[in-house]
Amino acid sequence: MHTFLIIVPDGGMLFEPTGIADILTQANRLRKKDSLIPLYQVTIATTQRHRVVHGRSGLNLLADYRLEELDPSLPRDTVMITGRGNNEEEREAVVEWMRRAAPNIRRIVSVCGGAWLLAKAGLLDGRRATSHWRLLEELQEAFPLVNVEKGPIYIQDGDIWTSAGVSSGFDLTLALVEDDLGFTVAREVAQDLVMFLRRPGGQSQFSRFLLTQASTPGPIRDLQCWILENLSCDLSVEALAERVAMSPRNFTRVFTRETGISPARYVEEVRLNAARQHLEQSADKLEQIAVVTGFGNGLNLRRVFERNLQLTPSDYRERFAARNMA
Repeated sequence: MHTFLIIVPDGGMLFEPTGIADILTQANRLRKKDSLIPLYQVTIATTQRHRVVHGRSGLNLLADYRLEELDPSLPRDTVMITGRGNNEEEREAVVEWMRRAAPNIRRIVSVCGGAWLLAKAGLLDGRRATSHWRLLEELQEAFPLVNVEKGPIYIQDGDIWTSAGVSSGFDLTLALVEDDLGFTVAREVAQDLVMFLRRPGGQSQFSRFLLTQASTPGPIRDLQCWILENLSCDLSVEALAERVAMSPRNFTRVFTRETGISPARYVEEVRLNAARQHLEQSADKLEQIAVVTGFGNGLNLRRVFERNLQLTPSDYRERFAARNMA
């Protein structure tokens, strides 16, 4: 049996911990065909005085335990934190408990802002990690020893797993089920719950995140604004460097330093972002979209979509086009 402790800070989205618990419970239901012993024993803990977690929606969740009632020295299989909460005192209580408990936990997991608490406990130092896209820069600035990654929907680094925002915790939980019990069980859980075992887009955060902006006002930030308005122009490194009166080598160095991303990668991302919007909101043909977004032709558009999202442009439109475009 895998014991699974979910720590739920106050004021978050309750469908995260309850959805994760339902995924694990579904694995237990499937196991009943072969054994009466459940695969997972799920426990929910909170720092709240009366064990009542207040959700952002106004709904409440009654936890099994207050965190202070649980002995951090006891061995545990998996501990997951599903957010960082709104109260500083609560955060400190979770961080301190995790510091003491970590040596006795086989696998540590975070969803969304939970990565912040793991980082503050020192558990992410020198490790790769991710979080909700709105928190990535803040997380990196506050904890420079953490290798924060912007793209993945979840990351495993040794015995610590971190995931992006909100529903990505469900993707991560299915990955944990697969890690524990194998592909077949994870696939059956996903099928029963009508979920993707691996959502389209592979490991990329499929939800559109804000593109990296230069850290300070100046030529690079101005250039980024110009790029967004001129996607069909020549956006090669040489052409962009000329616009800001720099050598290509120096321009690449300065752009990467101020934005955290190379010029070529930035251009590809903004063009991909624009193409996705066209596919979602217009009935334009693929060749037209390729031209106006700067990809030149449909073949280039297809290659970029398949490399970044593991979908063709046509498949993307079929899944995500607005209803009146379908």
